[in-house]
Amino acid sequence: MNLKRVVVTGLGSLTPIGNDVATTWQAMLAGVSGASLITRFNASQFKCKIACEVKGFEPLNFFDRKECRKLDPFTQYGLVASDEAIKDSGLDTEHDKTRIGVIWGSGNGGVLTFQNEIRDYVKGGEQPRFSPFFCTRMISNICAGQISIKYGFRGPNYCTVAACASSAAAISDAFNLIRLGKADAIIAGGSEAAVTECSIGGFGSMQALSFRNDDPQTASRPFDKDRDGFVLAEGAGALVLEELEHAQARGAKIYAELTGCGLSADAYHITASHPEGQGAYDAMLDAVKESDMPLDAVDHINTHGTSTPIGDISEPKAIERLFGEHAYKINLNSTKSMTGHLLGAAGCVEAIATVMAIKEGVVPPTINHFTDDPNIAPLNFTFNKAVKRDVHFALSNAFGFGGHNICLAFRKL
Repeated sequence: MNLKRVVVTGLGSLTPIGNDVATTWQAMLAGVSGASLITRFNASQFKCKIACEVKGFEPLNFFDRKECRKLDPFTQYGLVASDEAIKDSGLDTEHDKTRIGVIWGSGNGGVLTFQNEIRDYVKGGEQPRFSPFFCTRMISNICAGQISIKYGFRGPNYCTVAACASSAAAISDAFNLIRLGKADAIIAGGSEAAVTECSIGGFGSMQALSFRNDDPQTASRPFDKDRDGFVLAEGAGALVLEELEHAQARGAKIYAELTGCGLSADAYHITASHPEGQGAYDAMLDAVKESDMPLDAVDHINTHGTSTPIGDISEPKAIERLFGEHAYKINLNSTKSMTGHLLGAAGCVEAIATVMAIKEGVVPPTINHFTDDPNIAPLNFTFNKAVKRDVHFALSNAFGFGGHNICLAFRKL
C-alpha cells in the first residue's frame, strides 16, 4: 500500500501573546512574554498568582449569548482557532465533507465548567441543581464535535487526551489517517482554558508552577539555572492537514510537509520525565526515521522546554545523545518562555511555531535566559533573540504527565 503524503494548508491560534497566528508569530519574534498577574479570579490567597491568560478575547464577538451559555471557554477558544485555520486553508468553500475530519486534543476539557458546577452544587442546599449543559460543556471531546457541527465535516471525529501532549497526539492521528486514505483533510489541534482556582491550586501543590509573582514576565525561563516551574497558560492552536495531491488539485497554499510522528512512553513516573530522556530520545528517533531523513538534516527543534527543574535537564540529554556533535548545530528553542504552558494545546501551538520557522526562515528565541545551568549541555537554545536561518527540516516535541512523548517532524516542501 502506498502511503499518502500530508501537508499543512491552514493555521489558526489564540494564545496569551496574540489572538491569531500573525500576531502570535510577531510577538514570538519580538520575545514578548504573555505572563502577568491572574485576572480570571482572585488569586491573592494562592501561592502562585501568575499565569499566561488570553487577552482581549470577547466571546460575544464570536458567539451569541445563547451559544456562550452552552460553550466552556476551552471550546470557545477551539472554535475560534479552528475557524482561522479553516479559512486560511480555503476548506470553508465546497468540498466533500465526508472526507474532512476533526481530531482535537485537550488534557482538561471544560475544567472551569466542572469547578463551577460542583461549587454551585455544594452551595445549593438540599435540592441538587445542575445546568442541563453541564456534561456537554465539560467533556473533552465536545470541541471536536462542535467544530464538525459548525462546518458539517463528517469525516473522522474524536478527541485525544495525553496530558500536555494531547494536541500533538491529535496531529499524529490525523497524519496517519490521511496517509492511509481515510480522509482528504483533517482539522487537528487542541485547546485549554485551565486558568482556574482548581488548576492553579492543584499544579501549585505539586510544586510544578513558578512562584515568581513579583516578576511574572521573567517567570518562564526554560533551561535557565534559576527556573522554578512552568507558567500555566490558556488558548488554542489548529492545523489543517491535507493530502498533498488533494491540496495541489485545489491550488491550496502549502506551509510545510508533515513527514513523521514519533510516539513513546517513558514508563517511569507519573509526572517526572525519564532522567536520561529515554522516551524523548525514542520519539525523536522514530519521527526522523519515519521521515526518511538523516539525523544531521535537522535544523531546528522546538523543545518541550517547560521551565521545570527536571524536564529541562532530561530533554537536552536526549538531544545530545541522539544527534551527537550535530546537536550543537541545531537551533533549539522553547516558545513556552513566551506563551507559558498551554497544557494540552501546547503541542499544536508549538507545531505552528515550527511550521512558521520553516516558512519564514527564522527561529524564535527562548527568552528569559540569565544564568547558564551547568547541569544542562551547552547546546544552542537560541537564547533571548530570534535567529535568521534557513530551516528545511524541523522537529516539535510535546511530552505529558504519565510519560507520554510525541515528536512531530516537518519539512520544507
